[in-house]
Amino acid sequence: MKTSFISSAAVSQAMRYSLVRSQGDLVKAQKEVSTGKVADAGLALGARTASSISFARDFERLNGIVDSNGLVSSRLSATQKALDQITLAAQDFLATLTSASSGDALSAVTQASGAATLEALTALLNSSFNGEHLFAGTNTDVKPIDDFNAAGSTAKAAFDAAFLAHFGFAQNDPAANAITKPDMEAFLISVEPQFTGPGWQANWSNATDQAIVSRIALNETAVTSVSANNDGVRKLAMAAATISDLLSSEVSIAGQSAAIARAVTLVGEAIADLGTLRAETGITEKRVTDASQRIKLQSDLFERQILDLEGVDPYEASTRVADLLSHIETSYALTARIQQLSFLRFLG
Repeated sequence: MKTSFISSAAVSQAMRYSLVRSQGDLVKAQKEVSTGKVADAGLALGARTASSISFARDFERLNGIVDSNGLVSSRLSATQKALDQITLAAQDFLATLTSASSGDALSAVTQASGAATLEALTALLNSSFNGEHLFAGTNTDVKPIDDFNAAGSTAKAAFDAAFLAHFGFAQNDPAANAITKPDMEAFLISVEPQFTGPGWQANWSNATDQAIVSRIALNETAVTSVSANNDGVRKLAMAAATISDLLSSEVSIAGQSAAIARAVTLVGEAIADLGTLRAETGITEKRVTDASQRIKLQSDLFERQILDLEGVDPYEASTRVADLLSHIETSYALTARIQQLSFLRFLG
């Protein structure tokens, strides 16, 4: 009979190898517990890995659209609030103009209302959301509207030049006190292209006519922004600018009356145009919401398919983690005991 010996170093080394494997298994098991999926899909699924990758790709793509739609909905909501405030300002302005046309409002009150409306309109059109200007069309990094009353304003300079060219004198010239109603009506017709024509983008607006188009579903897009070049905005700007400017000048009562009458028409049309714009924005909001709901249903289906392929039993995974932890603790204890074994200690 032959006897042999086993080295304590060899036993200790074997225990270390076992410990390393257990620690690797523990990392995988803990990952499965935290994610609810297998740690290595390729190893667990084999040939079915391609299906899992395809489902995951579609799942992420759908979730990306849902996230994008969330930003689009927030931008549309902010736009809708701004349009509501513009409409309220226009309605208040129209009430003042109506009183002025019937002789119940002072000229100074009407002029102040026009100035306040123009200031509010400019501020609201230049509002931004998430670092992007809401009414700039695709030119979202630039303020869409220049301040009419700011120093060096091209819009104010163009308006003054048009007045001078038409009448031969400035608004504050005493000769303006002789302007007749037909004269003022003719001037307002001549200056209108500065607002409703090419002069708007030349002197007032930095916005683009082209709006932002967003993909709200895999096979659906929508116009998801509003431009400051909208007809209602232009008409309201013309009414507010003419009243603000002409009623603070030497223009005659007859001329001011003609300006007020034209402003009443413009503001009424502007309110109607803004109402249409608000309705269109609301319809787009609803489309985005509905699209997100449909996509979430599709996303849930893909998620269930992925879980069917890669999902693990959470209770089984937790039990495996506990067993591995117990095994590792035992291995540490045995390794420490083996390392304490010594022939000299035995002889002692």
